[in-house]
Order: sequence, then structure tokens, then C-alpha cells
Amino acid sequence: MVVAMTEQDAYCDFCDLPLAQCVHGQPPAPKVAVPSSPKPRKRVAARSTAPGSAKKTVNRRWTAPESLKPQILAVLQEAGGELDADELFLELEILLEDRMLSGDRETTPTGEPRWQYAARRARVALIEEGLMTKGVPGVWKLATAQ
Repeated sequence: MVVAMTEQDAYCDFCDLPLAQCVHGQPPAPKVAVPSSPKPRKRVAARSTAPGSAKKTVNRRWTAPESLKPQILAVLQEAGGELDADELFLELEILLEDRMLSGDRETTPTGEPRWQYAARRARVALIEEGLMTKGVPGVWKLATAQ
């Protein structure tokens, strides 16, 4: 007796498994549509009304390190070219007392006043410029002590 094979009885030519269990007989998985990332928007550059117009001044909340460089150098020169960091901060605070901005007395996330953080950043810049030297930790020193 000859029995006709149904689709369920069909076997794969590659792996000899029923087509229902074989990876070769399975239809391919449907493609999943991956949402494309949004295209970045182009920034429109602000245009000035006149080619020679003055730039807008920035209202700062705290003093920039660059503006503390001259004061640090002045304090160190008055002290003979070398001061402990705590003494320098005290002298610098007295010198800058009337020039500090509203945010200068706020603290950084580490708990240090912002103006002291700016002064330390200014010190690093002065060392890179060759006006100060790294010496003993906790001591700020001019490159050429006077």
C-alpha cells in the first residue's frame, strides 16, 4: 500500500529531520523594523546685525580662573615669592573681597569654595605658562623668587 506523504511527514534533505522541526524548512524570521535615530538638527548660528558690532558680554556667576592670575602673582610677589596655600587663600580673599561675584562663595560638589577652586585652576595655568613652579605640596611658589 502506498501512502501519500503530507507536508507534516516531509523530511529535510539536509538534516533528515521533519520539516516542522528543521531549521532549513522553517520560513525566515520576519525582519524587525529598527527605528532610525533622529537626525541631528542643524544649529543656526546667531548673526549679528552689523559686521563690526560688539559681542554680547557674558554675565558670570563666579570669577574665572584667568582673572585671578594677576592677583595670585601679586600676592606671591608681596610675600617674597613663596606662600603656604592656606595663607595665600587668606591674602587672596582679603584682596578680592569687594570684587567677588555672587557665586564665588558657593561650594563645589567637593565642598570647596568656588573662588578657591578657580584659584587652584589659575595656579595650574600659571605653572604651565612657566610663571610658577610645582614644589612642596601645599606651597605656592613663583618660578623666579624675588
